[in-house]
Amino acid sequence: MSKKFQNLTRRGALGLMGAAGAGLMAPNLLGKPAFAQPQGAPTGRVVVGLVQEPTVFNPLMVKIEVDDGVHFSLFDALFRFTPEGELIPNLAAEVPTQENGGISEDGTEWRIRLRDDVKWHDGEPFTAEDVKFTLELIVDPDFRAWRTAGHDLLRDITVVSPTELTWRMEHPFAPYLAFLTETFIIPAHAFEGVEDPNEAPFNQAPIGTGAFEWGQRVAGDRIELVANPDYHGEGPYLEQLVFKYIPDTTVHYTQFRSGDIDLLGRMYISPDKYEEAKTLDGRELQLQPAPSVESIALNLERPQFKELAVRQALYAAIDRQAIIDLVYYGVPDPVESYVPRNSYYFYDGLPAHEYSPDRANALLDEAGWVRGRGGIREKDGVRLAFKNSTTSGNHLREQMQQFVQQMFQEIGAEMMIENMPAAVMWGEFWMQSQFDTAVVGTTYLIGSDPDVTNRFHSKAITAQGGAGSNNTQFKNARVDELLEEGSQIFDPAARKAIYDEIQQIVRQELPFLPLFAENYIHGRKTGIVGFKPNGNTRTESWNAAHWYWS
Repeated sequence: MSKKFQNLTRRGALGLMGAAGAGLMAPNLLGKPAFAQPQGAPTGRVVVGLVQEPTVFNPLMVKIEVDDGVHFSLFDALFRFTPEGELIPNLAAEVPTQENGGISEDGTEWRIRLRDDVKWHDGEPFTAEDVKFTLELIVDPDFRAWRTAGHDLLRDITVVSPTELTWRMEHPFAPYLAFLTETFIIPAHAFEGVEDPNEAPFNQAPIGTGAFEWGQRVAGDRIELVANPDYHGEGPYLEQLVFKYIPDTTVHYTQFRSGDIDLLGRMYISPDKYEEAKTLDGRELQLQPAPSVESIALNLERPQFKELAVRQALYAAIDRQAIIDLVYYGVPDPVESYVPRNSYYFYDGLPAHEYSPDRANALLDEAGWVRGRGGIREKDGVRLAFKNSTTSGNHLREQMQQFVQQMFQEIGAEMMIENMPAAVMWGEFWMQSQFDTAVVGTTYLIGSDPDVTNRFHSKAITAQGGAGSNNTQFKNARVDELLEEGSQIFDPAARKAIYDEIQQIVRQELPFLPLFAENYIHGRKTGIVGFKPNGNTRTESWNAAHWYWS
């Protein structure tokens, strides 16, 4: 673990244990905030700067992480994770557990109790029918759902009353509670008479139960949300929340420095601006160990990457520490695992990366890849040449690409850089595995649960007809077996042994070349109160309902 964060604990991943023991109930969304509650009507606004544009407003549809900031503000889920990794009620009245009878002893029968004081933004009451509609829509084969894993195990969803529903799981699936923290509930009545939910008017003018209501979208510029006066939880204290799209990371920071934006969203402050940012008057910075891992993802269906020796050689050819020090100013931490460093499930026994062009060349020589035209290696008619893509305008990634391009050239591999706008990069190009290689920051865990079925199971390859985010098209029978076993066990200690082995296999097989785990550098104007980083969600705006100006 980085020396910068020695005060961190591993309690995050044990949040589910705490919730299971307590049978948590909460009258408010996240309990009382630690700061004094402002008096009177919501006032003021906060402008959040983003370097990728949110474009998906139905939270159940295929999306990218930047969309979550809008979703967390507009919608609610049944449960949410706190920064400490505790699972707490949101739209639900309590967290179901085996101890409180909400989940049967065998893990297959679930009973969900709901709050009775929630309204949709259009004034209609929120009921169990909305939860049933949401869960059934996700698994509709004609609906373009973001994630069906876990949801596809539900059977016999039954509305007992407006505030209670039950269902049966085809088999126990321990991660499902965590999955439900990222399953935002949408209103059934908004889809009445709609033939194709993929084209519903709701998708461009969403109605939620969240702390903020839809205002307007100015495509290519900003999204404006306004306070929900009937919100059932704490807040909102702001009258307006604005997400401003700034497609260049340098301009993103410049507008924060000039005061045009109040709070930096993804990609936050880049490491090369950190020292200067610390000197800015009227600005507050906060470091957060990020749950995401920056890596070079490999499309394992490309013939260049079929052989493990090639993947090992490419990894050995990367001077990772030089990239961290020279491009990222030493802010990130080198990692080998996809599991966050402060997680209970983090396995610290993985082999450390070793930069060695000599070993890389030897691996390729032994595997029969010989240098051909232009010094580029070839084997069986396949040249060791490929494209590398990421979001255009991310200047640090672009610098890193130049470094890696030169490093690969030394071992006879040709990497051609082809970047594109975020909406293109992270659309079908990424989700349908149309890339050769990609520089990507990925959060593999959902909250604090260790399940990575969505990322590594062979049935989660969208490009091969599966449902999930296994975009490297990684296939390993043992990993499939372990994922299926681990998902049916509720005991954290027993699960840890399973996920330790998965981490070892993934590190050995290298479907992606791990570079580092980021340490997010959050920046905001002095005077914004209530901001709190949460490594168990994918957005800085997870609790925007609690923000206000002092």
